[in-house]
Amino acid sequence: MFFMMGINERRKELNFHQMIVCSHCGAYGQYRVFMTYMVLTLFFIPCFKWRRQYFVETSCCHTIYSLDSEIGRRIERGENVEIRPEHLQGMARAGARIKRCSQCGFTTEEDFEYCPKCGSRL
Repeated sequence: MFFMMGINERRKELNFHQMIVCSHCGAYGQYRVFMTYMVLTLFFIPCFKWRRQYFVETSCCHTIYSLDSEIGRRIERGENVEIRPEHLQGMARAGARIKRCSQCGFTTEEDFEYCPKCGSRL
């Protein structure tokens, strides 16, 4: 007797869209919610899921935020939820490194050594 099993990380898009004005780029867009998780498969059948994490991606500039897990579970169950800024943590953008000026708070993704607003070193 032999067993075919595997452990994989998967991504699942959740059915949720919320119109926003992006706090990062200032454009109109939508929040899209997705979940990542680890899954144990036995004979290609998913048997056990763990380490669920919920994320929000903006449609305008593709900034990714980590979403509060309770709000993520409610969205996964299909509840009508509004995502507020306090539900989001951290941010990243594919291929970009965000720099923030310690003097004036200006944020940029450009490769500046000095802040274009106040002139202090980034």
